[in-house]
Amino acid sequence: MSAVGPGPFFQSRDIPGEPIKTRTAAIEKSAEILQSFKPISKVHAHLCAFHFYAYDMRRQVEAHHYCTHLSEDVHQCLIYDTPNKDARLIGVEYIVTENVFLALPEEEKKFWHSHEYEVKSGVLFMPGVPSIAEKMEMKELAKTYGKVFHFWQFDKGDILPIGPPQLMMALTTDGQLDEKLAADVQARFNVSFDEKRKERADLEGPLNGVHPSANSWRKGMGLAPYVSEVDCVMTTPQEMSRESSEL
Repeated sequence: MSAVGPGPFFQSRDIPGEPIKTRTAAIEKSAEILQSFKPISKVHAHLCAFHFYAYDMRRQVEAHHYCTHLSEDVHQCLIYDTPNKDARLIGVEYIVTENVFLALPEEEKKFWHSHEYEVKSGVLFMPGVPSIAEKMEMKELAKTYGKVFHFWQFDKGDILPIGPPQLMMALTTDGQLDEKLAADVQARFNVSFDEKRKERADLEGPLNGVHPSANSWRKGMGLAPYVSEVDCVMTTPQEMSRESSEL
């Protein structure tokens, strides 16, 4: 099984373009002082987890989530390949409670994955957070579902986001996570998945159990997004307004 930790290891110089110049850095600093970054400042949690492509479990990647609440039932997360300052933004994940998930159309549910196993097994964790505080967050996450797309296939060595977004899924049982990837992450973050599993043994998943329509890959149905060409609507808003007034 092929896997990577924080992707093919890279440095900023591997990204196309010249290194950041002093002038650019100064402009960024001025913007930092003068502008408000309210959406970013609402980030309240850093979660580390593992994703694999919804059609290929061999391609497993480490994913660092920086999440915020939109409501008690909906979270949104920016996903980076590492927690470092030069990390690449590789995707987004939306996390919803069981009640919200159950209200989704049946056709939509197949794009979502459950979090119960990730939480209870210990492979989903919050770097640097004491176990007691972490468990409070995990108690709620164990009951949720997520929908995640990655834009940057860095595990292939792509130096930019190439191609359409890729639907990703999450682990659901023992024996799925690449052992080398697991060992690498545990060593770098000084955590033990086995210890976390023991600490979370009393946590419970969704009230109604994991819905059979989630984790669609378990039925052998891989989901690989493709872009297809269609006729483009060329009418401008101004033209639409004129047409409407002429009726």
